[in-house]
Amino acid sequence: MKRISKAKLTGSVVIKKNPESIYNIAINGLNGQPILLSAFKGKKLLFVNVASSCGFTKQYKELQDLSDKYADKLVVIGVPCNQFGSQEKGNASEIQEFCELNFGVTFLLTEKVAVKGNYQHPLYKWLTSEAKNGVKSSSVKWNFQKYLVDCTGNFIDYYYSTTTPMSSRITMYL
Repeated sequence: MKRISKAKLTGSVVIKKNPESIYNIAINGLNGQPILLSAFKGKKLLFVNVASSCGFTKQYKELQDLSDKYADKLVVIGVPCNQFGSQEKGNASEIQEFCELNFGVTFLLTEKVAVKGNYQHPLYKWLTSEAKNGVKSSSVKWNFQKYLVDCTGNFIDYYYSTTTPMSSRITMYL
C-alpha cells in the first residue's frame, strides 16, 4: 500500500514509497538478548535515547510512570547513548543498576548505541530518515529525545528533550 500525503504549498498529491518496516530492525537489550520489535505489534512504541548523567535524567521517573499508566497500549524503550556530553559512560550492568535503584525502571532498555553519525544504529537511521520511516526526517539533538511509532509500525512524530514524557503532545496519541 502506498502512503499518500498532500503537499503543503501546492496542494498536489505526493505519493511516497512504502516505508521500511521498523519491525525488521534488530537491536539487543541491555542484557545482550535480542529485542524483537515485531513482538510489540498492536502497541505504540516510544523510543528515548537515555543517559545517566544528564540534566534530563530525571525523566526516567516520568518515562516509568508513562510506561505503567499506558502499559496496555504503549511500550517505552530506553536507548542508552554516550554521544552527548559523554553522559552515559557506564557499562550494561552499571546502567541497569542505576536505572533500577534511582528510578525503579522496569521498561525495556537496549544496548548502548550511536544515535547519530557514521556508526548510527539502524533503529535511529529509521527513526530519523523520511526515506526509511515514510513521514519525516530529523536529527537527534540531545539526550532524552523521543520518537513515537503507532501500533502498526508507522512513524508518528518526534519530540525534543524538553518535551516531558507525560506531555499531552505525546499522550494525545495513547
